[in-house]
Amino acid sequence: MIEARHLRVFRAVAKTGSFSAAARRLGCTQPAVSQQMRALEQSVGTPLLVRTGREMRLTEAGESLARHAVGILAGLTAAEEELAAIAGLRAGRVRLVSFPSGNSVLVPTALAEMRAEHPAAQISLVEAEPPQSVEMLRAGDCEIALAFRYLDMPAAAAESAEDEWGDLVVRPLLTDRLVGLFPSRHRFAEEAQAGRPLEMAELAEEQWIAGCPRCRRHLVAVCEGAGFTPRIDFATDDYPAVAGLVGAGLGVAMLPELALESVHPKGVTFAEVRPAVRREVVALTLPDLARVPAVEAMLEQLVHAARR
Repeated sequence: MIEARHLRVFRAVAKTGSFSAAARRLGCTQPAVSQQMRALEQSVGTPLLVRTGREMRLTEAGESLARHAVGILAGLTAAEEELAAIAGLRAGRVRLVSFPSGNSVLVPTALAEMRAEHPAAQISLVEAEPPQSVEMLRAGDCEIALAFRYLDMPAAAAESAEDEWGDLVVRPLLTDRLVGLFPSRHRFAEEAQAGRPLEMAELAEEQWIAGCPRCRRHLVAVCEGAGFTPRIDFATDDYPAVAGLVGAGLGVAMLPELALESVHPKGVTFAEVRPAVRREVVALTLPDLARVPAVEAMLEQLVHAARR
């Protein structure tokens, strides 16, 4: 196998025509150049140089290697410079995948700070709910995935979530509470405006508007824990649409506070629900990717955005 250090010495010898001249060019000793050349010839299994008196010329094999050496060393130098740029955050790529409410509040601030501090880094964003976003991370389609898990799920489901992320680096960002949404003319609206928390069992007869499939399953689990199965008339992944349906008097819903940061619905009253419904929002990446400077920097910006 040809080593890059041997190839650099060989190219210097080929260009200068002697070991001593090559040593001066490389800033090393003549015996060191001679030793490197012997090692290279042993590696390729054939002589590369022929010495005739004071002159030195390339053999046929030497001429062949010299032709290839130019491109090989140029490519290696370019690779080294590119890697140095990535390591120094003068370059680098981070593909981020996030769910809608994360995109509306957390991600814009983090991306803006990342671009301001590291303008040469290439940052991209696509939207996907977990578990699809986690699957994209494992498939190599992104470097960071924002995801969430509900903290009030039964023990078996909580353990399943832990196992699902067991091979990933998990960076906690924040705990997000879910809030009840009611039409302003709802029978509980006045009590909600007065600050009275509503028990889930009190909502057994309501018509519900649900969110994404995972949120829908969680809503059913919470309601069943309160002793009833919810009647879900409408389901949409679009949070403004959920709020709009509630405002039109078509049902009640629960949304994360994170989502409400960017939704300003009309005709809607908010209320705390009991038992409390919470979810943990996290940033996920692969262990090897966590050591990449651009990925590490993006994770830190997400943490800072969550704190703010």
